[in-house]
Amino acid sequence: MTTNLTPEQKAAIVIVSLGVDKASKIYKYLSEEDIEKLTVEVAKLGHVEADATEAVLDDFYKTCLTQKVVTDGGLEYARTVLEKAFGESTANSLLQKVTQSLKSRSFGFIRKSDSKNLFSVLQHERAQTIALVLSYTNEEMTAQLIAELPPEKRLQVVESIARMESASPEAIRIVENEIKKKFSGILTTDYTTVGGIDYIANVMNHMDRGNEKLIFDELGRKDAELADTIRKKMFVFEDIITMDDRSIQRFIRECDMKDMVYALKNANKQIEDVIFNNMSTRMKESIQSDMEVTVNVRLRDVEEAQQRIVGIIRRLEEEGELIISKGGKDDIIV
Repeated sequence: MTTNLTPEQKAAIVIVSLGVDKASKIYKYLSEEDIEKLTVEVAKLGHVEADATEAVLDDFYKTCLTQKVVTDGGLEYARTVLEKAFGESTANSLLQKVTQSLKSRSFGFIRKSDSKNLFSVLQHERAQTIALVLSYTNEEMTAQLIAELPPEKRLQVVESIARMESASPEAIRIVENEIKKKFSGILTTDYTTVGGIDYIANVMNHMDRGNEKLIFDELGRKDAELADTIRKKMFVFEDIITMDDRSIQRFIRECDMKDMVYALKNANKQIEDVIFNNMSTRMKESIQSDMEVTVNVRLRDVEEAQQRIVGIIRRLEEEGELIISKGGKDDIIV
């Protein structure tokens, strides 16, 4: 019901629903930029159906409640309360949204920087420090920065992020003070989830195939169990064989056929069979013909083609167009 509304539109609906007096009190706590954006959205809002308004307000209430129980009692306490009140699925969704919001209060300055500037600041820091800071950036920037680190430190940072579970306000303040000479930091008063297996798996999903393989080879030798745990949370090109036929057919329609030719040049027979079995005979014959005449292909080009296909699959999953089964834990209803 509210999926077509932007966060800004939802905020405008909440403001309008509160009435002039209460809305004016909220405005006092907003920056000039936020006030301007919100006012524009309120002016553009027009008529909103009663059901949509009710759904937005319900979402707003649940978000406020979640933030309060997280701040007051910590994540595990909040999870218990929310699961009892709203069920496991809704609780997980609320916690993910709120903890992401709480994270954004710390290290906000690094999200305004590019990866090159951030690397220049962090490259000489301890691996644990780098891991904490990168846990507050997006997965793509983290992947770019890890790829630039020397091999030994790269591995240490991946391990540190994977083993990270939470960070106290004191620890976060110490790290912020270490790097605020080049970036203006903001302080936090909340315990938030940072790093962890899910986060580093997403980082590795954004990593180029060459560095991904290098990191997993090294990590596998050092800590095979940790490497396997991370890999189970990821989706890599070889995982296409775990997908259902309908999902495979869906992503094939989005792929550039040149990428498909390159990607299959270095694929095993099992992947070839799964993909070809979900193509029309005409498309299959066309790709097989192109593969035969495509020779002297660089491994880098093959890996980049595979990565682009994986990117399409991940995007389609986020849009609800297909299903990726991760670690055998997803329940599929057909």
